Amino acid sequence: MQEDYLRYRIASTAYLGDHIAEQGVPIVQPPGGHAIYLDAKAFLPHIPADQFPGVALAAELYLEGGIRSVEIGSLMFGAAAQMELVRLGHSAARLHAEPHRLRGEIILQVFARRERSKVCG
Repeated sequence: MQEDYLRYRIASTAYLGDHIAEQGVPIVQPPGGHAIYLDAKAFLPHIPADQFPGVALAAELYLEGGIRSVEIGSLMFGAAAQMELVRLGHSAARLHAEPHRLRGEIILQVFARRERSKVCG
């Protein structure tokens, strides 16, 4: 266990989560030390659960900026799904602030045009 690394990881994840949440992106609060969970149901309220909003959001994030994520919702759990989430894992690499800022800007771009997207719309 490296306490300096854990502090860095928690702070950098919080930075990204707080940044996008301040702009209206719905996330599960507080951001975790290992991931941010986007609330796909609130992010894409026009997509019903049976059309997999988490999958649509994960695909759009990848198409827009190569952000890899995973759906945790209706596709993964079927009728037992409690939420429609997209997990944005935090790289184990010590990334500088710029990659986190870039990921945030890509998420904000997708959020701004979420109803006009070919995947999300």
